[in-house]
Amino acid sequence: MQRGLPMQPTVVLLREGTDTSQGNGQLLSNISACLAIADTLASTLGPRGMDKLIVNDRGEAQITNDGATILKLLDIVHPAAKTLVDIARAQDAEVGDGTTSVVLFAGQFLKEIRPFIEEGMSPHIIIKGYRLASQMAIDRIKEVQVSVDKSDSRRFRDLLIKCASTSMSSKLVQSQKPFFANMVVDAVMSLDQDDLDESLIGVKRISGGAMQDSMLIQGVSFKKTFTYAGAEQQPKSFKNPLILCLNVELELKAEKDNAEVRVEAVSEYQAIVDAEWEIIYRKLQLIEKTGAKVVLSKLPIGDLATQWFADRDIFCAGRVPAADLRRVVQAVGGSVQSTCSDIDPQKHLGTCGRFDERQVGGERFNVFEECPKAKTCTLLLRGGAEQFIEEVERSLHDAIMVVKRAVKNGDVVAGGGAVEMDLSAHIRTKANAIRGKLQFVVRAFAKALEVIPRQICDNAGLDSTDILNKLRMRHAQGEIHVGVDVDGAEGIRDNMEAFVWEPSLVKLNAISSATEAACLILSVDETIRNPQSEKASAGPRAPPGTAQRALRGRGRGMPVRR
Repeated sequence: MQRGLPMQPTVVLLREGTDTSQGNGQLLSNISACLAIADTLASTLGPRGMDKLIVNDRGEAQITNDGATILKLLDIVHPAAKTLVDIARAQDAEVGDGTTSVVLFAGQFLKEIRPFIEEGMSPHIIIKGYRLASQMAIDRIKEVQVSVDKSDSRRFRDLLIKCASTSMSSKLVQSQKPFFANMVVDAVMSLDQDDLDESLIGVKRISGGAMQDSMLIQGVSFKKTFTYAGAEQQPKSFKNPLILCLNVELELKAEKDNAEVRVEAVSEYQAIVDAEWEIIYRKLQLIEKTGAKVVLSKLPIGDLATQWFADRDIFCAGRVPAADLRRVVQAVGGSVQSTCSDIDPQKHLGTCGRFDERQVGGERFNVFEECPKAKTCTLLLRGGAEQFIEEVERSLHDAIMVVKRAVKNGDVVAGGGAVEMDLSAHIRTKANAIRGKLQFVVRAFAKALEVIPRQICDNAGLDSTDILNKLRMRHAQGEIHVGVDVDGAEGIRDNMEAFVWEPSLVKLNAISSATEAACLILSVDETIRNPQSEKASAGPRAPPGTAQRALRGRGRGMPVRR
């Protein structure tokens, strides 16, 4: 008689209700999710790309075609697809442009390799092949990039304007490219060229007017802050004033705000009030002694101080935003003071050639111009709808980042799909010398790079098959700068001669980031999802009756608990 096998005890590792999926099916599911993201962004690429109108849960609408902004507003929950959101944000933070391209690259890399996954090819072979092909692409970009001599300032400025114009060609501001490109280049060149901190470029949005009414102020401008009575009596224009920046509150404080004071006689109470007044008057007199004609503070400046300054022909502004105060100090010199005593006018005060308060649209702005130490500037953007001005701001941010990278790097490649077609042809040629399965993977990578020129054609309503065949032929003949022309009759042109330029760093970062994202998704073979972590309301439930007690409050029949 054969003995039965001993029963194996059931081992429970995961909490009940935990969802697990693994194997090829899981990998293909992740690829499908990433392709859905790429398809969403595909129509926004290129000079004829469409915009997306996204409405959030509060009913606020945003119109944009910036890849990183769209992905941020979509609130994607799929764990694998979030990888594409991360690379788009990284591209936006690092380079500023190419956010749509990096997502399309990653999606196409996964799409081209999908048949090999279905046929059972190991993901590790694919990852190895993709990393090999990515390195080929990076080496080729460094080989074909064109360096511009920075010593010729006029030619270098033309390069920066071309890069800014190319960045704006797919945005809402493309009709005013020359105007905004010059503005962006002037803004970046006004920064400290060693640091190039783009946060020192202030951007203020003012509804009304046309795009052409936008202006660049070589200095600092910020919206007029809340003022008390007496502010209208202050002078609104100075030439070469001394400027004092404070982090001090110049306001009378009521006694109840500070402490409980017990007095036994009216004279004692009067002494406390007099002390309060004496403290603030001492501060004001110390400020006047410095000779400052413009006083700015991060903290409130009360009605007493406002009137006191007005009587002495001093302009003051309280509650100035910290970012604006920082830019003022960068422009006029001096430093932010946390006390009114021991202020040295030589060290602690700044100056500018002209200060005035002017009307821009429906708002009043304080403007500091002709600043001797100006390493900052302000863009005042005009436009009709608020959503339109927001999109203009995003477009200019992308252009500023592109110009910043071009200033630091100075290497450019031809845009309009030209560099992608050259990389594709180069990698295909190199793939012929590779043995085994890796050759198929490298060829798939080369084919995936053609997604950019193909999508530019599709979005412009051109025949992508015909134009890609023309591009392949011209690139096979050694014309490495030929790319898509959405305006011409032939559909292709030499984009280097047409000044469609992009910093090579945009392409280097996009290809390396997209390759890493594709490899990361291909290396995942199992997803374990805990349902507890997806519940909307986290934390213990409140005891019954809490809401009613909170609404009723103390002092209305509710005993105080000791």
